Amino acid sequence: MEDDNAAAALDSIVTEFHSYEDFLDSQITSLDLYYLEDEELARQLVELGYRGSGEVLKREEFESRKAAAEASRLNKRSQIRTLASTGKELKDNFLKALAEREEANHSARMTSIIFIRDHNAQGQEISGYIDYSHRLKLEDFEPYFSGKKRLLPRSTDLRWDPACAPALHARVVKHSTPDLSNRHTTGNSEGVPQG
Repeated sequence: MEDDNAAAALDSIVTEFHSYEDFLDSQITSLDLYYLEDEELARQLVELGYRGSGEVLKREEFESRKAAAEASRLNKRSQIRTLASTGKELKDNFLKALAEREEANHSARMTSIIFIRDHNAQGQEISGYIDYSHRLKLEDFEPYFSGKKRLLPRSTDLRWDPACAPALHARVVKHSTPDLSNRHTTGNSEGVPQG
């Protein structure tokens, strides 16, 4: 347990400082520089463990840990998510447009709102707004891109209630998450517009 804590402390040192000299300088006080009158000598004393208030870390260990941390960061960054549209022969223009935006919405560089108007199995018209990036987080889009399933609005999506259309006033509400929601700005406590 103590070894894990020590390793974690050393890893935090490696990520906190850009260079070994920065690490050594963080251990040197102004009083050290006053008496020693030489920054390089003060660094050597810290490196040997005679001065400083933290862990003794040799240059080689610092640089190897720094290289390992950088390799880990690059590895995480380069891991490419397999997109649901990858390798699919898309003939529908709507699915082509979704495929073009999939990666950007999945990585939160873009937010797309999709308006859908369609008919359900009973022949009733249904319509609604879908936050594409939010739905990508919640479900696998492979069945949509392979044509096994149709993209339809759900009760959890952004929606527009046609019954309230004449009196509906809504505004977009931004939360701490990148997802969007809307809020009625008129109506009683149940959210029903007053006529």
